[in-house]
Amino acid sequence: MHALTDTADFWLQLKKEARQIVDEEPLLASFIHACILTHHNFESSLSFILSNKMADDVMPALAIREVFDEAYLLEPGISEAAIADILAIKARDAAVNDYLTPLLHFKGFHAVQVHRMAHYLWVHGRHQLALFLQSRNSASFGVDIHPAARIGKGVMFDHATGIVVGETAVVEDNVSI
Repeated sequence: MHALTDTADFWLQLKKEARQIVDEEPLLASFIHACILTHHNFESSLSFILSNKMADDVMPALAIREVFDEAYLLEPGISEAAIADILAIKARDAAVNDYLTPLLHFKGFHAVQVHRMAHYLWVHGRHQLALFLQSRNSASFGVDIHPAARIGKGVMFDHATGIVVGETAVVEDNVSI
């Protein structure tokens, strides 16, 4: 088993990479602090990043973040899948040299993680909120994944623009698109 599959070890690695970015590129310090260094764990950081990308004029980031935080707490497999996705991206994408880059910048990664939230809501009967996230995901990232679609872990949507995954689709573990 890869050492970074442990959530705590993975989080320590992300914080180490974040501090290095702050040292190398001071203009990004406030962004890195807001997204990574002010958070106590990976899930908190991920919910902050995603909720800010999903927010719009009528749905504030804080409301979305509460839903994400609840899902991470009640379904630890969601954050474990996110870590597996980042590990897969680093392993399969020659342009990626660290773990922080996909978390901060890759819309394919972001789209898959938002889908995981929409799917969580869908299976818990919160269909309208799940469809809202699907719509925001499509508008924000150009990726349209129905909340009922099932996506495994270790998934990489490279570039991602224009990907459509229908309601009955199943994307297995360790798939790159």
